[in-house]
Amino acid sequence: MTLSFESLWAVQSAIGRDPDTGGYTRGGWTPTEREATHWFRAECATRDLTLESDGLGNLIAWWDPAGDPRGKPALRPAPRAGNVASGTAGNGSGSAGPPGASGGVAGHRPDVAGSAEPSSGSPDGGSRSALYLPGGEPAARRGVVTGSHLDSVIDGGAFDGPLGVVSALAAVDRLRAEGFVPRVPIGVGAFVEEEGSRFGMPCLGSRVAAGVLPAEKALALTDRQGVSLRRALEDDGTDPAGVGPSPLLAKMGTFVELHVEQGRGLTAPVGVASSIWPHGRYRFTFTGEANHAGTTLMEDRHDPMLTYAMTALAANKQARLAGARATFGRLSVEPNGTNAVPSTVTAWLDARAADTATLESLLAAITRQAVERAERDGTTVVVTPESVSPIVDFPAGLRDRIVGVLDGAPVLPTGAGHDAGVFSAAGVPTAMLFVRNPTGISHSPAEFAEEDDCLAGVEALAAVLKDLAK
Repeated sequence: MTLSFESLWAVQSAIGRDPDTGGYTRGGWTPTEREATHWFRAECATRDLTLESDGLGNLIAWWDPAGDPRGKPALRPAPRAGNVASGTAGNGSGSAGPPGASGGVAGHRPDVAGSAEPSSGSPDGGSRSALYLPGGEPAARRGVVTGSHLDSVIDGGAFDGPLGVVSALAAVDRLRAEGFVPRVPIGVGAFVEEEGSRFGMPCLGSRVAAGVLPAEKALALTDRQGVSLRRALEDDGTDPAGVGPSPLLAKMGTFVELHVEQGRGLTAPVGVASSIWPHGRYRFTFTGEANHAGTTLMEDRHDPMLTYAMTALAANKQARLAGARATFGRLSVEPNGTNAVPSTVTAWLDARAADTATLESLLAAITRQAVERAERDGTTVVVTPESVSPIVDFPAGLRDRIVGVLDGAPVLPTGAGHDAGVFSAAGVPTAMLFVRNPTGISHSPAEFAEEDDCLAGVEALAAVLKDLAK
């Protein structure tokens, strides 16, 4: 069954929309996010796509007519995530871990053992080896995957994430309508908790899938109500024992993520990403002394709120001086009483810059000023990195190939993090397409993209998939 982008978008974008704000709050494993996931599963079923899931709930639905002599998608059982180490996932033996799953960290491209024969058709534009991932498929049959995520920030916009999933389904519909038969499988992915709005870890699903975030650390994460990821999975009927590096990555030959552009840098309908800025989330814990708001002299106070306030101002100034980004967007106060001087203020800093040196310098400057202010206020400050992602430079060969397919589409970097960055750092040849955002507003109900630009994005994605899978 083939549905147009407009029809798909109309149904998907109605799921969980707040009637008052017009925004979306789809944290991982919440009712609205689960409803969106069920919608995705149903759409894959109507297309006879072979849906596979890993132990955390990342999904890839495969279109593989060339894998079935009858011209239908080859039916493959969904791999059991708990069998990663035993090699039962995929078509081989041994471990089914993805590139980088063995002690890998973000930003490191591990060597992958395989055939020394060059593959002239490698998607990164070079002589990439014909890789054979343990437990996976040879490079000649590893698929081209596209897609994004269905979760959102708190009261976020409609396009961040879902646009990539809906466009992926619509692009497959378009290729099928044209009669195109891909030489390698084409996968449509939906990856969980990309925003990290519930458990505080951005790109949670892809980090676990790539082996960057160990299962035990992921399962111990808690939301604002103190519910752990382990408990959330159990409540959803998922066995936490299956969480770990994903066998799905062993079948991912190339990943192309379409996403709404989240700034005002794109003036054409569709663009191509060059890189993702390095970025991080840092927890600042300011500690002072609780006291009475009415009886405590101003000069006798040890008020951590003052230290925080001056730190927030310092972050704003330092980011402007560096041409970077610094945002304190989340705050927790104890005891949180109107008539009490706080004892503790916890604030989370989101910092981003064009290069690692600038990011490190920015964080050092903010931290230095926080410590200096704490000494004046009689308070203390502790800075804890919660997640730090290095710069991601997408493969130039793949990027330039896509630019050629799209007749010279503009190339631009982004300050926003994406699953594509995690997969790229894990060694998967990766690219991103952006759809123009005329207002530049994102992570807000006012996030917007014109329908004609969205349709241009579907057309561009279909052209890229066709080129990479032919």
